[in-house]
Amino acid sequence: MAQKKQPDKADENKTNILLVDDHPIVRQGLAELINHEADLVVCGQAEDAHQAMKAVKELMPDMAIVDISLKETSGMELIKDLNSQYPNLPVLALSMHDESLYAERALRAGARGYVMKIEATEKVIMAIHKILSGEIYISDKMAAKMMHKLVGGGNKIKASPLDSLSDRELEVFQLIGKGFGTRQISERLYLSIKTIETYRAHIKEKLHLAGAAEMLQYAIQWVNSRNDV
Repeated sequence: MAQKKQPDKADENKTNILLVDDHPIVRQGLAELINHEADLVVCGQAEDAHQAMKAVKELMPDMAIVDISLKETSGMELIKDLNSQYPNLPVLALSMHDESLYAERALRAGARGYVMKIEATEKVIMAIHKILSGEIYISDKMAAKMMHKLVGGGNKIKASPLDSLSDRELEVFQLIGKGFGTRQISERLYLSIKTIETYRAHIKEKLHLAGAAEMLQYAIQWVNSRNDV
């Protein structure tokens, strides 16, 4: 259930931020961090995309912080929906995933910044203020990588084979690596079994995998190597 902060006169001149994360402990930690700032306040919290869209409509926050790994609908899809319906709402993507694979995807989806959860807390506050000032926030390392691609030097940087996957294909691949079967993925993403099978076929083709067993092995190794949860 979405949580709303009770109105407070002291909060009237502060920037209202909505937190979207399916881990209560993470939301609590972020809320304490943000509320400690003199100019920021968490106006509401949500644990999934449905609650988030409802909260944005009711609370009209000044900014949203979205974990890209949510239950049911992914945070990446939520960012796309927010960008489509509320184009003036700045979004900061938050994730445990490696930024080298997800940061650019999050920005393409409509996020104004990307921060990994393992980053120091001051980076989160820095990202919030930078985005609220109209700028984009990514790490210096990621900014350099994207700049190389922009000026035509991307071929000098070894790209991950997974870069060829679409956002949804990558999401399916990750769920495969976490042990979910086709039917389970279908139910989790609210997509037909036929659609999931099509995604699986595209993944095998793009990654040049011989069959389902090889794809499963590759997916499990990839998930374990990144310590995804």
